[in-house]
Amino acid sequence: MEIINFSEQNTVINQYMAELRNKSYQRNRMLFRRNVERIGEMMAYELSKTLEYSPKTVTTPLGTIDINLPKEKDMVIATVLRAGLPFHQGFLNVFDRADTAFVSAFRMYLNREHTEVGVHTEYIATPSVKGKTLLIVDPMLATGGSLAAAIEALTGAGNPRKIHVCCVIAAPEGIEVVKECLPEDSTIWCAAIDRGMNEQKYIVPGFGDCGDLCFGEKLQSFRKKADREARRYAHL
Repeated sequence: MEIINFSEQNTVINQYMAELRNKSYQRNRMLFRRNVERIGEMMAYELSKTLEYSPKTVTTPLGTIDINLPKEKDMVIATVLRAGLPFHQGFLNVFDRADTAFVSAFRMYLNREHTEVGVHTEYIATPSVKGKTLLIVDPMLATGGSLAAAIEALTGAGNPRKIHVCCVIAAPEGIEVVKECLPEDSTIWCAAIDRGMNEQKYIVPGFGDCGDLCFGEKLQSFRKKADREARRYAHL
């Protein structure tokens, strides 16, 4: 399995990452979303070099020319709501003929100390991925639980030809979890791989909660409801 870490390369992605991590830049929500989107665009471009291509004849005003084009119609780009939306858009900006899929999965703390995490999946909307190239784009790969749940949900109705997992920041622990769910010929693409997670299972140094930084904090009442559900599941 190939793991690509763009922070080890000289690339403009590192500039966008520096701004995403900077507390001052994080006050500008539009810039934060746009940088996540731009990383998606740059990563999609690099990933495009690995795809299968076939020649197509294009007619110009003065003649014809054969151009090798990617098989985007055989691609599904999936994301995990809600933090994945700007990242997902970046990939769609490049692969504008690809099909799309959405999975609703969120973390729930299973104890009062918020050190044990479970994942709850509520919703999935996807075309068939059987025999297609599947891109699962999720900005944060922390514990790997939500991505593992997404992989299971998306591949439940058929095996893709190839799976690419794409993230902005990953923790080594999450990568190991996701590797267990993927075929050996899959590829994991990361803008950066950080050193690990804290006790609350957030990536360190990371940049915080991607969904909140993109769209604003979640309702307090929802958090309390989620905590109540987590405590209930802990006693089952």
